[in-house]
Amino acid sequence: MAWEAWLTLSVVVACFAIMAFTWVSPDIVMAAGLTVLLLSGVLLPGEALAGFANQGMLTVAVLYVVISGLTETGAVAWIVQHILGRPRSERQAQLRLMLPAAGFSAFLNNTPVVAVFVPAVQAWARRNKLSLSRLLIPLSYASIAGGTCTLIGTSTNLVVNGLLVDQAGLPGLQMFDLAWVGLPVTVVVFLFVMIFSARLLPEREQPLADGENVREYTAEMMVEEGSQLQGCSIEKAGLRSLPGLFLAEIERDGTILPAVGPRERLQANDRLVFAGAIESVVDLHRIRGLVPATDQVSKLTGDRKDRSFFEAVVSDTCPLVGKSVREGRFRTRYRAAIIALARNGERLRGKIGDMVLRTGDTLLLEARPDFIDQQGRSRDFLLVSEVGGFHPPNHQGAPIALAIVSGMVLAAASGMLSMLEAALVAAGLMIVSGCTSGRVARQAPDWQVLVVIATSFGIGAALQKTGAAGVLADGIVGLAGGNPWATLVLVFVATALLSAVATNNVAAVLAFPIALSAAGYMGLDVMPFAITIMVAASASFATPIGYQTNLMVYNAGGYRFADFVRIGLPLTLLVGVVTVVLVPLVWQF
Repeated sequence: MAWEAWLTLSVVVACFAIMAFTWVSPDIVMAAGLTVLLLSGVLLPGEALAGFANQGMLTVAVLYVVISGLTETGAVAWIVQHILGRPRSERQAQLRLMLPAAGFSAFLNNTPVVAVFVPAVQAWARRNKLSLSRLLIPLSYASIAGGTCTLIGTSTNLVVNGLLVDQAGLPGLQMFDLAWVGLPVTVVVFLFVMIFSARLLPEREQPLADGENVREYTAEMMVEEGSQLQGCSIEKAGLRSLPGLFLAEIERDGTILPAVGPRERLQANDRLVFAGAIESVVDLHRIRGLVPATDQVSKLTGDRKDRSFFEAVVSDTCPLVGKSVREGRFRTRYRAAIIALARNGERLRGKIGDMVLRTGDTLLLEARPDFIDQQGRSRDFLLVSEVGGFHPPNHQGAPIALAIVSGMVLAAASGMLSMLEAALVAAGLMIVSGCTSGRVARQAPDWQVLVVIATSFGIGAALQKTGAAGVLADGIVGLAGGNPWATLVLVFVATALLSAVATNNVAAVLAFPIALSAAGYMGLDVMPFAITIMVAASASFATPIGYQTNLMVYNAGGYRFADFVRIGLPLTLLVGVVTVVLVPLVWQF
């Protein structure tokens, strides 16, 4: 091999070693590796930066904007809330969780799907007294498996499809082509988790917050007229067992209903008074059909989706101390509405507008994002902080967002538009319809993921250009004795190992030129190797660092590294067997 090939291989090995044994961000590692190849002359600028114009990478970027429309309208969270229900057993809970997670992940990038599910599952587990550590790994695995069923299920599929078009000169895959292998893989993952999770998954209790240290807010919400909550019982509406939250009373037509029973049916314009922790109070605003009881929220300028939540502590120099919220004209003075109030652990009664403010009261406010800039140093408040970056969802846009995504899938599946074109149209419609704003759309793409994908293309091009990919492919073919099935097995193993220590996209992009060269040596079609790479790169079950969804549930479930190895390693081997048996039957060598 020439020195360029040795340098390229050294860069690849160094990148994987740094990602495997350090906490340096993958985008920084891959960008540094690409820079070395560019400065050394191995790659020309156009070759190094070609990945930033790749169709697969651009499709991934645009899909982030599409998904932001679903999250901004609360569409996915609302669906999740209604399909999880009340399981009778742990196994039934896993099934109820995994089915929708896999279904959503087939049509949405699985990373944001898991991001939406995790907080919902945490609350669901607390309500139903389920072990969170028995649920979150199945959630991640189901989302990974579901992503293998369609072209848009995971960024890896789109990336490899882009390589098929750019480097292999093939027309690429259609929306549901991958279902031939993806559905059997998903079934295998489901069965394995359902049968063996009781023995292979840990059961760890989550630490509960000390009730004495939890600040208890009093909040008022109203049942929106014409909403799906109207006529529902308290229990069916999901308001009976909210974690860290207590439904203190209902005011209906001027009458107070204390000690509300679970079968009490909600009526339009019921005013519900809740007491509980801030996270649960904020969650109330995610529930479709509940709106703030105070009319001050509707009088604020701008749409609710453009506002944020803030905590503010009233100081002794605040001019409103000793006055009621209404009397002090709080909204007019501060351009913010009080949606909840906490006072030294007391359970407050009455309407928030009638409450007299005292020094030390903690207010939960809804206001425009610039509130913290205007009041952060004000002497009226001791402390002002944003609450988790959360803002009220635009529930009215949820049906529109779901319709746009459905149209995108149909347009791409029917061949009317390419996946990139369908995603671009859907992203534009999300912004034009108001499902997401321009500000949110600009912030939606995960630039770390996109940089990793784009730089991986450049390093993959260097492997092919310098002949390093050919040498590696020759070694794989020789090790397999020229047998196509054995070569396919080695391609799966190599890709899965790379994915276990780095990211799935890097593994797929670097494995593709090797597989392309191997197929060329044997005179075979590259398609079965490309499909195998897609599945192998996604089959990152054995380590938490191999796939982003695994990392997302790693801390939330209180897992250890060995927990993933124990259940993920045999599952990876099982998925590998299914893949190398099925793929050549569908896509002939």
